[in-house]
Amino acid sequence: MKIFSPLYARAMAWSRHPRAPWFLGGLSFAESSFFPIPPDVMLAPMSLANPQRAWWFALLTTITSVAGGLFGYLIGYFAFDLIEGWLRASSYWGAYEQAVAWFEAWGFWAIFVAGFSPIPYKVFTIAAGVAHMALLPFTLASLIGRGARFFLVAGLMAWGGPRMEAVLHKYVDRLGWATVAAVVIGVLIYRA
Repeated sequence: MKIFSPLYARAMAWSRHPRAPWFLGGLSFAESSFFPIPPDVMLAPMSLANPQRAWWFALLTTITSVAGGLFGYLIGYFAFDLIEGWLRASSYWGAYEQAVAWFEAWGFWAIFVAGFSPIPYKVFTIAAGVAHMALLPFTLASLIGRGARFFLVAGLMAWGGPRMEAVLHKYVDRLGWATVAAVVIGVLIYRA
């Protein structure tokens, strides 16, 4: 069943849209403070479709993501009481508690790791505000962690360029179904 190849073709068409950088910047900002979808889902196809602009896309993603992280920091610093009930009821509460524990243990490095890894960065930005982490180390850790992640993604996609785009198009359905199978197996193992 070819379900993933039409989605892939649409994503590549959208990544070439003239307003795609605006959407990338908006998504990057929102993801760092409240939105659940990571900017990599736009950054990767945009860098793949336009390899000559990949570094620009990575810089845009980094700057807007750090700006969103600062917004998340402000939410934690000034408005945590307003969102605490929602956060407790959401699936992010455990991650928030983990973020608080990491801050107590590692401070700067907690933000760096959250910025680079697939850990929900937004939870760490809010927790940093609640913990009243110094703003300069927070910003530096965010710039380094987020920048390293986004420049790595953009660089890999630009390096692959049109060759990688063609290979992905050829195998996207197999990769998509393999990913679905891996997720199902992971859920079954987790529940066991």
